[in-house]
Amino acid sequence: PLVYAADAVVPGTPANVSNQCLPKSLAPEKVRGKIVVCLRGTGLRVEKGLEVKLAGGAAIILGNPPAFGGEVPVDAHVLPGTAVSSVDVNAIIRYINSSSSPTAVLDPSRTVVDVKPSPVMAQFSSRGPNVNEPNILKPDVTAPGLNILAAWSEASSPTKLDGDNRVVKYNIMSGTSMSCPHVSATAVLLKSAHPGWSSAAIRSAIMTTATTSNAEGGPMMDADGTVAGPIDYGSGHIRPKHALDPGLVYDASYQDYLLFACASGGAQLDHSLPCPATPPPPYQLNHPSLAIHGLNGSVTVQRTVTNVGQGSARYSVAVVEPMGVSVKVSPRSLSFARTGEKKSFRIKIEATKGRGGWRVNGQFVAGSYTWSDGVHVVRSPLVVLVA
Repeated sequence: PLVYAADAVVPGTPANVSNQCLPKSLAPEKVRGKIVVCLRGTGLRVEKGLEVKLAGGAAIILGNPPAFGGEVPVDAHVLPGTAVSSVDVNAIIRYINSSSSPTAVLDPSRTVVDVKPSPVMAQFSSRGPNVNEPNILKPDVTAPGLNILAAWSEASSPTKLDGDNRVVKYNIMSGTSMSCPHVSATAVLLKSAHPGWSSAAIRSAIMTTATTSNAEGGPMMDADGTVAGPIDYGSGHIRPKHALDPGLVYDASYQDYLLFACASGGAQLDHSLPCPATPPPPYQLNHPSLAIHGLNGSVTVQRTVTNVGQGSARYSVAVVEPMGVSVKVSPRSLSFARTGEKKSFRIKIEATKGRGGWRVNGQFVAGSYTWSDGVHVVRSPLVVLVA
């Protein structure tokens, strides 16, 4: 038998959370021996399953609210359970409401591979803009973080809930903390292949070779079904193999970061190198991405790239201008005679007028500039907030 949690709560349960299976909210006489449909929202997902179990339920179907869309996290529930998308849970609820004796069957689990479209930005992923320094785009990149199978301490149960005494060697977890090991491992891979690279060069290689497309060639989407952008994923989804041979890198020295700190809030991090009276603006840090916060008129930014390819190379630039913003890169081509050679270029960014004045006042608009030699594609996102 199948029951919707909102139809099986104890009296006094607030109406706005009656469908969320919060602790002590379910009436045992209404859920005993049944599959209970709960919605995500307030409270931990595994706690909802525990509430169903404590009330005598047989299993849980955990549905997404609209904001979570089709993102289906896997949990080590304390009873049989499955998660479904917002579209599917709405169909299940309509079935319950239209049937006098609704029933359901949970089939044994099976592995599904090659799910498309992928990758998709997870709903829980950290988003920009950068509240500490809006002239540096954050996040830098995105990486796999949903339903990651990883080693698990046998000293902790898979749910960490009181009463869950199971012991497992592996567990499936989701979160930005699951993306971190993927990026960290990529950095270790690059350091092993290129021992002389700085941390800044490694970050640059990871960022400029990231992709903004999914496996089907379309734009990377957000969990709610909308098209994602640099505020959601930074430079894009990491591609470790591509990062091994990025062609060009945006390097930065210890002193560059000290000057950045001086300009960003006036922090003097090293007293042996005092802050100058007028440090360069934060957006002048030689970073692989570019963010301009509060553009009023125009600014000119300088960047320097280092050739880490094999020998000589000639790169040309392609620009995708943000809406309502003019972007001019000069020079438009860079020639390198050897590996390790550095070349600088300037980017002039100017707010343009449309009918009725500024077209994009108060909005974040995104574009990019990309250097390519026909083999390497070195892409940098550009995000502008027009004042």
